[in-house]
Order: sequence, then structure tokens, then C-alpha cells
Amino acid sequence: MKDVAEIVDRMPPLDPGGTFTGPSWSDMRSILEALLEGGRDSLVAVIGLLDAADDGKDYKARCVLHALAHDAGGPGRDAQRTLLADTLAGQLEGKHPPAVQGYLLRQLQVCGGPAQAPAIGRRLSDPDTFEYAAQALLAIGEGAAAEFRKALPALSGAPRRTAVQALGVLRDGQAVGLLREAAASDDASLRRLAAWSLANIGDPGAVELVLREADAPEGIERIEGAATALLLADRLKAAGKAAEAKRIYAHLASTRTEPHEAYLRDLASEE
Repeated sequence: MKDVAEIVDRMPPLDPGGTFTGPSWSDMRSILEALLEGGRDSLVAVIGLLDAADDGKDYKARCVLHALAHDAGGPGRDAQRTLLADTLAGQLEGKHPPAVQGYLLRQLQVCGGPAQAPAIGRRLSDPDTFEYAAQALLAIGEGAAAEFRKALPALSGAPRRTAVQALGVLRDGQAVGLLREAAASDDASLRRLAAWSLANIGDPGAVELVLREADAPEGIERIEGAATALLLADRLKAAGKAAEAKRIYAHLASTRTEPHEAYLRDLASEE
């Protein structure tokens, strides 16, 4: 195997002002191809050059990995993408510090696919990496919902809220039961997120709980609750569930009695 540190060090130094212009594309291509020739071992060695401190001193290794991730998406680069994504995902199971794992997940957000979703999903329970893992799964799309569903029962706090919101973004109908459980939580922010997710999915069984959230006291919770209720009504209407949608519109029209809520009365009354 070629000297990976020497190849990575071919990257140019920082500009005089401390910024990084980077090499020409032909020079970058030469660096990337030299690393890819070494296969998985070379890529693992590049990852080994990442510093836990994330203080910028390892910018050459970080730039190389990021360039590899983007280049892997080019036409005819399927083999490179598989090699890189599998290597990155495999390193998530190692003993790398959180800053390094976070960087690997950000590269998988660019080049990962369904095959790497399970390895990424296992990082959802880590308080240091769950956000990066969630972003990578959402970018991948296929297979992501299953990973969020699998992880959700064991999650708490911020990771749980993130997974609940992600299932709503993905409009995962299979997660309705889990989301209804979350909507009964003592955690007000979790309840609101679960209500929004159920609304975005268009769950007809969520009308009652969504309206409860919509009737929160004055404040941002009431405003967000009304927006969630309108979202659910729109989803139900589009799905042909006119009666359920009409119930939501009628509720908003009758309960938004304050002068500053006139826009909601008008909006709901038009439906």
C-alpha cells in the first residue's frame, strides 16, 4: 500500500490569509485515484489521520474525504461509491471519537445509500452523533424510516424528538402507532412534534390529539398547534377524508375568537 500520509500531504497548504483554495481538479483527481488504488486499507488510513479535536489542523485529510464523497456520486463511479460508503459505515463501529464519527456521518450524508442505513441507524442513540445520523438517513431516504422506527422505543430526550420528527418528514405510515405513543408524552415539545408528524402523515386517527394541541393557551404553542391542525386537515382532504377535514376546519373557525386570530377564522371558514 502506498504511503497514505504522503498522498494526503500533496494537498496544498492554506492560503496566506488562512483560507483554503485547494488544488486544481487535475491535481485533486490524481490524489483521489492514488488513494482509491489502495482500496479499503487506504481509506481507513485516511480516516486515521482525522483529529479528535476538530481544530482545523487535519484539514487535508478532511478535504480529501469530502472530495471522495462528492466524486463518488459522479457517473460511472458506482464501485467507488460502494467502496467508500461501506468503508465509512464500517468505521462507525470503531473507537473513533465523536468528532470523527460525526465527520464520517456527514460524508455518508453525501455518498451513503440503503446498504449503509443500518450502520448509520445505530448511531441514533448516541447523544454526540444522533443529529448527524438523522441527517444522513434523511438524505438517503430508502430504508431510513425503518431505522428510525427501530431506534425510537429506546430513545429519550433530544434523540427521541429528532426521530419522531424524522418519521413525520418521511411520512412513514408504519410509524403511526409509535407516534401516537409519543403524542401522549409528558414532554410538551415531544407531543407537539408527534402531533406534527401524524399530521404530515395524514393520520385520520390523530384528529383529537391534534386539536388538543391546537387549543393550547395563548402563545407560540397555540400558533404552531393551529398550523399542525391545518396541515392535518389539508392532508385528510387530499386523501378524500372530507368529513374529518371539515371537523378540523370547523373547530378552528369556532375557537379562534380573538381579533388577532381572525386570519385563522377566515382561512378555516373558506374550507
